[in-house]
Amino acid sequence: MSAPQKVVLAYSGGLDTSIILKWLQAEYGCEVVTFTADLGQGEELDPARKKAELLGIAPENKIGRAFV
Repeated sequence: MSAPQKVVLAYSGGLDTSIILKWLQAEYGCEVVTFTADLGQGEELDPARKKAELLGIAPENKIGRAFV
């Protein structure tokens, strides 16, 4: 099986998903797209998006949708 070229990661901005984000980039050398869902937590979304950017995620690869 070949390594993935692009991965979509359900990203919360927490320690676990931040570590797996960097692991995916290092282990597979793939492009990571983050998905952060708005489940009503509001103020927690912006820090998660900023953290994804600090970890090397391009702005166009950050996805967020409102489900509330």
